[in-house]
Amino acid sequence: MSSEIPPFDADPAAVGEMSRAKKIAWGAILIAIVVVTGLIVHARIAAHRNVPNFVRNNRGGAGFPGGIAPLAVGVAQVTRGDVPVTIDALGTVTPLATVTVHPQVTGPLIKIDFSEGQMVKAGQVLAEIDPRPFQAALDQAQGQLAHDQALLANARVDLTRYKTLVAQNSVAEQTYATQQATVLQDEATVTADKAVVETDTLNLSYCHISSPVNGTVGLRQVDVGNVVSAYSSSIAVVTQLQPMSVLFTVPEDSLSQVLQRLRSGDKLPVDAYDRTFTTKLDTGVLTNTDNQVDTTTGTLKLRAMFNNKDFELFPNQFVNARLTLDTLHDQLLIPGAAVQQGSTGNFVYVVDDSASSDAAAAPPLDPPPGAPGRQGRGGNFGGGAAGGPIHVVHVRYVTTGPTVGTFISITQGLQVGETVVVDGAEQLRDGARVTTPNASTPQGAPAGTAVPGAGTGAHGGYNAQPGAAGRGMHRRGGQPPGAAGTQGSAGTAAGATGATP
Repeated sequence: MSSEIPPFDADPAAVGEMSRAKKIAWGAILIAIVVVTGLIVHARIAAHRNVPNFVRNNRGGAGFPGGIAPLAVGVAQVTRGDVPVTIDALGTVTPLATVTVHPQVTGPLIKIDFSEGQMVKAGQVLAEIDPRPFQAALDQAQGQLAHDQALLANARVDLTRYKTLVAQNSVAEQTYATQQATVLQDEATVTADKAVVETDTLNLSYCHISSPVNGTVGLRQVDVGNVVSAYSSSIAVVTQLQPMSVLFTVPEDSLSQVLQRLRSGDKLPVDAYDRTFTTKLDTGVLTNTDNQVDTTTGTLKLRAMFNNKDFELFPNQFVNARLTLDTLHDQLLIPGAAVQQGSTGNFVYVVDDSASSDAAAAPPLDPPPGAPGRQGRGGNFGGGAAGGPIHVVHVRYVTTGPTVGTFISITQGLQVGETVVVDGAEQLRDGARVTTPNASTPQGAPAGTAVPGAGTGAHGGYNAQPGAAGRGMHRRGGQPPGAAGTQGSAGTAAGATGATP
């Protein structure tokens, strides 16, 4: 039995004294646990207050006056350029001619003179039907024509003879009139025979099936030996590829601008892009419009013509059409990523040209040469601010214009040469301190002095050793003397550790 359980005959006073001792011991343990938990919570809260993130006003960077750690941002300068005023629309490649080739006479197919996908010219023979029956019919028609022409010649000779005899009163005038009718009858017969000959000649020519247009032949739809029927069987489909047209639609709100330019005789360029709008297929010219607006969609159909010299446009292909209405010259341009949207309008962060010397006035952050590394102060994302000039950004409201690619034009609010923030603007505020990517390591830095790198460090301390070109970041504590600091777990490569001499 455990020694804590008093014997049955133990003194009650002794038992009560033991119970009080146990309560005191448990109370002390509980107080100790509460104190330790409170210290841990207090330490974390203190660290969080000392190192807030950049979303809360960019504060908490150690080693900078006022506790403000600048953020490394991407910037771009305001430039000038031409901005085309365009309309983007969905279009379909539509050939000017798509012809299904049918035979015009009935007969057995004896030859195919094309290959699938072959480029053919208008009038080029594609297939041949057995011509012998049609040749025989033609020969017969020509023979009949010759026979009737001989009868006509004889009738004309008799008519001339009867005319002379009538003048001499040798024959009756009725005989002469009858002969005149016979001549007219023979002339009509000859005319009919000539028509039969022409018909048979035409049918004979139809035995050679030719392409009606220039274009590409599709898959053949009949084989040699089959009997094809006039106007019902299909030989192949020929599609014209050059030139090629694209049909696309524009909103009726843009109709007045398009029609005004067309009626003035301007040649409006149209660029055809692929489905992803990344590859330009060809450049053409707007030629005409439809004669009415589609009431179901509120759009007007337009046609643009393309030379299609490289055959990039294929019939019935889906394309994106970009119609250029005008070109604005000498416009202010900035990357579209620089423009932020606010409740009061569009704005950008403009980088002040004046530089601050706070980085140079900051106390040394690293131990002297040979000294053991120490645990760095808590640095948040951005704690590894760039050395050199530190700039201040200000909010500037702007008026935007048309876009061109990834750039957007600015009609009011900026000037050429000003610098705007492109990357990292969502973490800034008016008056925030930033460093730009062109900040470099100060020249003439003494050996063994840690220079803050352009990269950003992770949460935790840092440890830089002699010869480090950038500030090495370390999660916990210092490194042994003479060891190189390691790069922060979330730091960028620009703040990587320098080599130890």
